[in-house]
Amino acid sequence: MSIWSRIRAALGALATSEPLSAVFDRLRTPPERSIAFTIAVIALGAKMAKADGRVTRDEIAAFRRIFHIPPAEEANAARVYNLARTEVAGFEGYARQVARMFQGRPRVLADLLEGLVFIAAVDGTYHPGEAGFLAEVARIFGIGEVEFRAIRARHLPGEHDPWAILELPPGTRPEIVRQHYRTLVRRLHPDQMISRGVPEEARRLAEQRLALVTAAYREVMQEAGG
Repeated sequence: MSIWSRIRAALGALATSEPLSAVFDRLRTPPERSIAFTIAVIALGAKMAKADGRVTRDEIAAFRRIFHIPPAEEANAARVYNLARTEVAGFEGYARQVARMFQGRPRVLADLLEGLVFIAAVDGTYHPGEAGFLAEVARIFGIGEVEFRAIRARHLPGEHDPWAILELPPGTRPEIVRQHYRTLVRRLHPDQMISRGVPEEARRLAEQRLALVTAAYREVMQEAGG
C-alpha cells in the first residue's frame, strides 16, 4: 500500500465523532510513524494557515512541493487538511502528541518543523501569527534557538544568513567551516532523513535543504577566501 492509501485507511478508522488528533494515538510504531509524520505536517500546516487568517493557493501547493502526491491521492491529503482546519482544538495539542510520538528522535521533529517553515515562507510573506505559531511548535518540540534560526534562515528571505544556516558564528575559521559542513551534510542528507523514518514522499524537502546548506557553505567560503 502507498503511504496515501495507508493515510486513507487511518482516516477511515476514525469514528464520526472522533477528532483528527485521535489518529496520532494509533500511529505510534514503525512503519505507522511515517504516516503520522505526513499527517502531522499537513495538519499543523492547516492550523498554521489559520494563524495568519488566510489560506492561499501557494500554501496549499506547498504540500505538493514537500510531498509527492499523485493526482489520485490529492483527496486524501485534502481531507487531512480540512479536518485539521475545522477541528476546534488548538495546534498545541497536535504538537504535543507528535513530540511524544517522536520522543528521543529530535532529528525527525526538526524535519517536521522545517516542513512547516517552508510552508510559511512559500507565499513570500511571514505573518506574525505564523512566527508565533512556529516559535511555540519549536518550543514544544524541544528545538533550540540556534537550530530554529538555521531553519528559518534557510527558507525566509528576510532572515537569510549563511552563517546562521551553517549554525556557526560569523568569522569561524575556514578549516572549521569545512569540517562542520561535512557533519551537516551527513546529518541532513536525504538518505539519512529517510532512514530516520520520514517518508520517501518527503525527499524533496531534504534535497532542497541540502542544496541551501551547500549554497551557504560556498557563500561563506568565498567570503573567507577559502
